[in-house]
Amino acid sequence: MAVALVLAPRVSDAAPSAVISVPRVDRSPTLEDFLAMKPSPAMEGKMAEVEGFIQNDPHDGAPASQRTVVYVGYDSKNLYVVFVAFDSQPDLIRGRLTRRDNTYDDDRVEIMLDSFHDRRRAYVFDCNPLGIQLDQLYTEGSGSDDSFDTLWDSKGKVTSQGYVVWIAIPFRSLRFPAGNQNWGLIFQRFVPRLNEVSTWPRVSSSVAGMLNQEGAMTAPERVSPGRNLQLTPYGVFRSFRSLDNRDPAHPVFESRDFQSRVGFEAKYVAKDRFVIDAALNPDFSQVESDQPQVTVNQRFAVFFPEKRQLFLENGSFFSTPINLLYTRNIADPFFVGRLTAKIGPYAVGALFADDRSPGEAVPVGDPLVGKRAYFTVIRLNRDVGKGSTVGVIYADRESQGAFNRVGGVDLNWKLGKNWDGNAQAITSSTQLLTDNGAGKPISYSYQAGPAYSAFVERAGRQLYFNVGFNDTSPGFVTNTGFFLRPDVRQYNTFIRYNFRPEGKHLISHGTGISHDAIWSHNGARLEEFLNANYHFQLERQTFVGVFFNLKRERLRPSDFSALTANQDYPINHRGVFFNTAFFKWLSANGETGWGTETNYVPATGPPVSVRANYFNGGVTLRPVNQLTIDNTYLLTRLRAARDSSGVFDNHIIRSRWNYQISRELSIRFITQYNTTLPNPARTSLLDGKQLNFDFLISYLLHPGTAFYIGYNSDIENINPSLQLDPLGNIQTTRGLATNDGRQFFVKLTYQFRF
Repeated sequence: MAVALVLAPRVSDAAPSAVISVPRVDRSPTLEDFLAMKPSPAMEGKMAEVEGFIQNDPHDGAPASQRTVVYVGYDSKNLYVVFVAFDSQPDLIRGRLTRRDNTYDDDRVEIMLDSFHDRRRAYVFDCNPLGIQLDQLYTEGSGSDDSFDTLWDSKGKVTSQGYVVWIAIPFRSLRFPAGNQNWGLIFQRFVPRLNEVSTWPRVSSSVAGMLNQEGAMTAPERVSPGRNLQLTPYGVFRSFRSLDNRDPAHPVFESRDFQSRVGFEAKYVAKDRFVIDAALNPDFSQVESDQPQVTVNQRFAVFFPEKRQLFLENGSFFSTPINLLYTRNIADPFFVGRLTAKIGPYAVGALFADDRSPGEAVPVGDPLVGKRAYFTVIRLNRDVGKGSTVGVIYADRESQGAFNRVGGVDLNWKLGKNWDGNAQAITSSTQLLTDNGAGKPISYSYQAGPAYSAFVERAGRQLYFNVGFNDTSPGFVTNTGFFLRPDVRQYNTFIRYNFRPEGKHLISHGTGISHDAIWSHNGARLEEFLNANYHFQLERQTFVGVFFNLKRERLRPSDFSALTANQDYPINHRGVFFNTAFFKWLSANGETGWGTETNYVPATGPPVSVRANYFNGGVTLRPVNQLTIDNTYLLTRLRAARDSSGVFDNHIIRSRWNYQISRELSIRFITQYNTTLPNPARTSLLDGKQLNFDFLISYLLHPGTAFYIGYNSDIENINPSLQLDPLGNIQTTRGLATNDGRQFFVKLTYQFRF
């Protein structure tokens, strides 16, 4: 009989608090072996048995309210983990038949495997009660990377006493060093209706970090992931119609009845440490549209998260305090190559890509037609001490003699069980290309400068505190990363304190206060911002609160040419916010605020202060187990300060329907309506209306092997003849008049593993 050695849970940064010995099984366990909520006679005593989960939240250190027993074993190919999750109210278990990686609102069980046992990174394998998968890569200090997808098996079933989840993880889907195995380990269970997270061993919420509190397992002997080669070719066939406005003075429609595109992605794992990824002519036609964000009346660029799997995977290898790799800058690559490796205390990442978009965004006859930009990012990180790292990074974008090169060093450190922080120092060297007009030579200009950042935080169960500082010189630029503004020094701090009565209805309540200030390098104050809020955490994932924002912004003639001198603008908001998943079939969130704002796009003259109100909210419905309906509504409304006459209204309405026919087959429909209703006497914004439809049928056998059929249509209020107004904009109509983009596509990908 295999026996697990379980030591008393305790919080420590030193040795693991619990150890299990994992036996080899003579046959593969099955889900049916455990549906009686205990092992079948054939599996009795054949696997290590673990129980005694401890709450992380809401009652840190208390025994879990629902009993969980985990059984672990292995054979020559797989690691097997079976969760037997008892529940005193099985009718309230939340478990939906949904698409992969979409189980956050469900009951879930999870295993975290630190296969290098360095307490810095871990694989995460997570399932809901029906066995729907969610996998991640977890990095201590950075959190979870949801983009990670690998091949593993899972099944789940709800019983009269709870539910059972069976997991089989192939060793070839993991990376670990050769020789005898000793892995870090954490089991977790999530019960959303109780706001409860419990773990084995104990992972206290009063300690910063998770892997520094992990247990350990004497892992499988005489196993290796071996060499692993994956080839994933694809073919996509489409017909489309789109608006070609590369030449703004002569926009035209482009149509194709048939167009084909082929390419492939490849992954090679060498010596259990090196992962080489390559993609040739990648296609992103099945990528879901971005979540709606307000983009009108914004001074600076709006950050849109990356959604392309090719760039998401292993993104944590390139993460630094100052964002130097924003992969959405690589719009249409022909080739992407990436190397990531974990070699003892060293983590290495290198990414190379060419981008065709510079040569695709210019009109025919422009000297840049067909030209490309080339990206290189190299990152080296070394583990130091207990949870700290030191690293260097180099990022480069080159195109037609112009370049942007950034390099520097960074440090992440951990001080005891509650304090950690990071710092970075970088410098850039940039040669800019300037087009002096048709027929005239292209010239170059040069600029350079450093940037610095520092951040310290104290994390605890009741008290959280952080303070940060950023300094960006006038000459600093990053064309590979996400960058807002040069020539600023910024200070920010945030403090939160929670009272935790941990009652049946009121779990916690508390206040948070943040303060930000920005100066230019000549000492002029540009912005100052203060936020205060009070919030209440209630049962069933319900969170409500009130807030107040006070901001003062100084605009200069260098920011807006219509200004003749520096001018201060007040920006004040007050409002309420909430989030709830009280019912298993309904979740909702919202925030509304009102106060004063700045109109950066007046009809004439400099920016002006106006009255404002906004609402951002969403409702998710699950009327049946297989259907999820996500609805979002964003409203921004500006009114003149004196007479309350309208400046503009911006409405964004989005509805996303996903029907899961089976674990592999799903139907997705998205519709989004975006309208801007301006008052021409108050703003230079144009009247805009846009209606988009996105339909997709997906058959996902497993990550890398899938079949897609999709259709997208975009309708706007632009003149079908594409006539221009005196300012050079396409004339608009009162209603939706023109389909300026539609596409029908069929895509097939198939993954070969050798």
